[in-house]
Amino acid sequence: MITPAYVQTMSRYNAWQNKSLQGIVQKMSQAELDKDRGAFFGSLQRTLSHLLWGDTIWISRFDGKSGLPEGSIQKHADLWPTKVVWASERAQCDARIRQWADIVTQVDLDGDLAWRYSDTGEHVNRPFGFCVTHFFNHQTHHRGQVHAMLTAAGQDAPVSDLSYLPEDV
Repeated sequence: MITPAYVQTMSRYNAWQNKSLQGIVQKMSQAELDKDRGAFFGSLQRTLSHLLWGDTIWISRFDGKSGLPEGSIQKHADLWPTKVVWASERAQCDARIRQWADIVTQVDLDGDLAWRYSDTGEHVNRPFGFCVTHFFNHQTHHRGQVHAMLTAAGQDAPVSDLSYLPEDV
């Protein structure tokens, strides 16, 4: 389904996109970031927090290391309530994703991934490559929402086309 090269490219793309967003977010006031913009999670801040929550959950499943976010699933969009807290955690998570991507193997991707949902206790087993594809798709989906909210807020949203990914990222 997918290859380690694909995973490495998408981890670079993820880090590039998040770094681009950080530059814009840091220039905005916290009030602008907290404003309800009618998106699924309401505000830019809550959408960015949801995305970081999802990435943290998935990378914990992929690399087998601890680091699951604290708090209930219902409160996940408020785990990183400010741009300063979010930026620090975002950078750490992106570094962790890049480290994992650099060592993932085709054998890993062709295997299965098993985990337990913390909120329901349900045990799940899915093809690993399918889960990784979902992981990157989830990032792109929510960054698209962020992009739309930034544009609506009068900000210059970053270029998000994969074809513009710099080789040196």
